[in-house]
Amino acid sequence: MEVYNFADHQSVVNQYIAELRNVDVQGDRMRFRHNLSRIGHAMAYEVSKRLEYSVKKITTPLGVADCNTADNPIVIGTIFRAGLPFHQGFLDVFDQAGNAFVSAYRYYRDKECKDVGIRIEYMASPDLTGKTLIIADPMLATGGSMELGYQAFCTKGRPAQVHLCCVIASQKGVDYIRDTFKDADNVTLWCAAIDPLLNEHAYIVPGLGDAGDLAYGEKI
Repeated sequence: MEVYNFADHQSVVNQYIAELRNVDVQGDRMRFRHNLSRIGHAMAYEVSKRLEYSVKKITTPLGVADCNTADNPIVIGTIFRAGLPFHQGFLDVFDQAGNAFVSAYRYYRDKECKDVGIRIEYMASPDLTGKTLIIADPMLATGGSMELGYQAFCTKGRPAQVHLCCVIASQKGVDYIRDTFKDADNVTLWCAAIDPLLNEHAYIVPGLGDAGDLAYGEKI
């Protein structure tokens, strides 16, 4: 399984990440959502380079042009709720893609809020058999929600190619996903940045905080 870290490359994505992290900027919810979407745009462009292409004859008002376009049927999947603006960035680029959604949320098994579990309650997806599946989930902390989301989607068919896309990942989460998909040559993990630590409550450090709350407001 390949891991692609955008932070290893010089691009405008680094500016979007800086604004997402910055406490003086991230309080603007609209800008926070917009930056998630813009990272989705940039990541989708890179993913598009991995698709299969063939030449099609396209009729113009003045003749016929050869256009080299992608052949892959794409489904974009996301995990509620923080994933929605990130998902939209991919959908802006792959505007004919199918869409899949899963509700996965963390909960704590202990009073000290250190033993983290993941629950899935809702899932909707088209048939994924033989398709290219892009899962857009902004925060890859432990890797558990990404894995469970993938497993849930695969109940609707096995995709031919899988792109796991996140904005900020912890190194522990990356290692977990790498181990989970160690024998899968059809899976790529895309990260806009990889942070070194998880704290005792399984939040990424330095991270950016709670992406869902920053995008849509605090929950109770």
